[in-house]
Amino acid sequence: MIKHILLAMVLALGISNAVLAQQPVDINTASVEQLAEALNGVGESKARAIVEYRETNGPFTHLDELINVRGIGMVTVDKNRDMIQVESTDSSE
Repeated sequence: MIKHILLAMVLALGISNAVLAQQPVDINTASVEQLAEALNGVGESKARAIVEYRETNGPFTHLDELINVRGIGMVTVDKNRDMIQVESTDSSE
């Protein structure tokens, strides 16, 4: 019985640490590796497309602009909404 309780506690701690460790990623500054690791359904190829898009078109002003990136649709944006940040690009702040 005690083994089961200890196992449950260890698993709970592991799961909570994994959830807490995930921080939102800024799509205007994140590397290909950071994007691929942080975003669900975004591998290295799509992450590279995000970086190339922002280098060509300038910084994103809203996360929904990700749908302009080849291979990224609204479903991908919606399932990652809590993990995406778009920092202000206004230089007057």
